[in-house]
Amino acid sequence: MIKVDSNDHLDPGQELTLEIIKSRAVRGVAALTSRTIILQIINRAGDFLLTIFLGVAQYGVFWIVSAVINFLAYFSDIGLGAALIQKKEKVTEEELRATFTIQQILVLSILLILFLITPLLQRFYHLSNEAVWLLYSLGFSFFLSSLKTIPSILLERKIDFAKLIIPQIGEVIIFNLVAVYFAWNGSGIWAFTYAVLARGLVGLSLMYLVSPWKPGLSFSFGSVKSLFRFGIPYQANTFLAVIKDDGMSIVLGGILGATGMGLLGWAQRWAYAPLRFFMDQVIKVSFPALSRIQDDKAELSKILSRSIFFISFLVFPFSIGLITVTPMLIEIIPKYDKWQPALIALALISVNTFWAAVTTPLTNMLSATSRIGTTFKLMIMWTILSWILIPALSISFGVNGAALGYALVGFSSIIAIIIAKRVVSVDLWANAGKPFLGALIMGVVIYFVRGILPSSFASVFILMILGALTYILAAFLLVGKSLITDSKKIISRLGIK
Repeated sequence: MIKVDSNDHLDPGQELTLEIIKSRAVRGVAALTSRTIILQIINRAGDFLLTIFLGVAQYGVFWIVSAVINFLAYFSDIGLGAALIQKKEKVTEEELRATFTIQQILVLSILLILFLITPLLQRFYHLSNEAVWLLYSLGFSFFLSSLKTIPSILLERKIDFAKLIIPQIGEVIIFNLVAVYFAWNGSGIWAFTYAVLARGLVGLSLMYLVSPWKPGLSFSFGSVKSLFRFGIPYQANTFLAVIKDDGMSIVLGGILGATGMGLLGWAQRWAYAPLRFFMDQVIKVSFPALSRIQDDKAELSKILSRSIFFISFLVFPFSIGLITVTPMLIEIIPKYDKWQPALIALALISVNTFWAAVTTPLTNMLSATSRIGTTFKLMIMWTILSWILIPALSISFGVNGAALGYALVGFSSIIAIIIAKRVVSVDLWANAGKPFLGALIMGVVIYFVRGILPSSFASVFILMILGALTYILAAFLLVGKSLITDSKKIISRLGIK
């Protein structure tokens, strides 16, 4: 039995000095990036195999049902978790237990609602019995995930992301192994059901191994009153994000049908893959780090600039590489030509990826520095634009119309950039513009060389090597020696000799 130190999780924000925060932030990003790259490779490999073994409509059903659960999951939190992470002072056991109690009441209420509205969902989306069981399995997995919230918060407050990634590793591996195995055996939608349940149980077990915490029910309004001041505006902001994304998927499921949502879901999954590879872990680490130094404008500018550069430097070439190489891959991979109608959608949604690589770190900074009201207003803008453009265009032009709507909404991010730059000074040309130009040069080279090569795996390999070399050369010419200087600083903070 693991012995738990009752003071382990009572991490006082003020005891973390600036140097400790910087060091842990760099180590956290490094730990998450290295492991996330491996996990994303597993995820993408599993997803790739699933899109071979499953039909477009079956893939679309999983996308629709997942959106329903994600939408309902929003109501399981009122921002207290984020408030605990953002809080500069100590968190107390009373605050932790009160947060846990409130969340469990909300989660159980949502599961009851899910059960009651299932017949309505089944009729509206024409769900089979197998799809209904998938819905229930996702609901149960959502309950298991809620039990991990407090242990996860404790690790995030310590900026101890090396441990936080362990449950994610287990979840990703078990989900893909189970899903691919049963899809290969012809289980169809049941493959997702078995995989979701296995993922939930493994993730919960591993989380409590790496971050032991004894769950308990307790409530005192006074203990969480101060958290509501940040938590409720933060959750309101999250609510709009859920309405904009998962709410939109629920509506599009009715407009496009399972097959259309399968194509759009495929395009979104791969268009956003670069963000999942490289951006998410930076955002996850930088939020608590920026929260701890929110009054130091100079340090905020440095960390934010490095974050944007790191994300842009990796996301931009990855995205453009996907757009230019994927058409050849669809030609040569067996049983993969069914995704050819989604190629235009992939390119259009990738426009959103380019904007998100820059604006997400900026809005993350606004939230971390207690400007949650500003991010809330920005989210209102994006939600309104999404609900005006995307459904209308999808009705008129189908899957490609929906993708065009996502791209047009992305361009409104220029407003967020203007607002954020009034708070913290960031050189966006140096940190995002130059990497984008380098990636664009790489894309042009790949496009023209692709036209003279035969469609084969050997040609794909050649294009990847050529693209990497072109981008590295272009980046060095555009950015200069600062690439080497920054690399040395990162190595130093990692403690590598």
